[in-house]
Amino acid sequence: MGVKERKNREKAARRKQIQTAAKKLFFTRGFNATTMEDIAKKEELSVETIYSYFKNKEELYASLNIITLQYLYDHVKKAFNDKTLSVEDKILATKDAFYNAFRNDPLCMLNIFRIQLDGTLATFSDEILIELNNLSTKSMQMIAAVYDEGVRQGKFKPGPGMEQADILFGVFAGLVLWEEAKTKFDPEKKFLKPTLDRAFDILLSGFKKPQ
Repeated sequence: MGVKERKNREKAARRKQIQTAAKKLFFTRGFNATTMEDIAKKEELSVETIYSYFKNKEELYASLNIITLQYLYDHVKKAFNDKTLSVEDKILATKDAFYNAFRNDPLCMLNIFRIQLDGTLATFSDEILIELNNLSTKSMQMIAAVYDEGVRQGKFKPGPGMEQADILFGVFAGLVLWEEAKTKFDPEKKFLKPTLDRAFDILLSGFKKPQ
């Protein structure tokens, strides 16, 4: 391994170290209550080191969200482009994309849900908001396009595809947050996957046009 490659790997590892520490603090304390000094202290790093990787707290927080949203987008896109799947199967594949994105990084997904509710987004720059919005919008547009295709094929009831996409994601988000609340009382209670499966079966049945 060359010197340059080793330095790049060390830099990537340090960046990930900072992101991991920040993610935990953002989740436990919230975005507004967490400082760059807190993150540096947790990892026994200097604040200057943190700022050498991220210009401010908003950029650090956004980097976490972008990783998760990109993961979600990639998996939704894979289902969307799979020509072997029916529109019904693509809806179910979307459910799997949601679930896998959550399991890939539960804290990031929970943080994404929470910033929608606590006003954190208002503190982000327009540049960061545009990047976050573009990723989430592209995923939702693909899901909407699947529903619209189902309508054209005469399989789904007529209706705006984007509304149906919002319903699917809303159900997913609600179940994730509900499980998070339940596990505070019983850490062993893990019901997300079977409940999500059942919820999407019910939604898909409701989407279908009576034959």
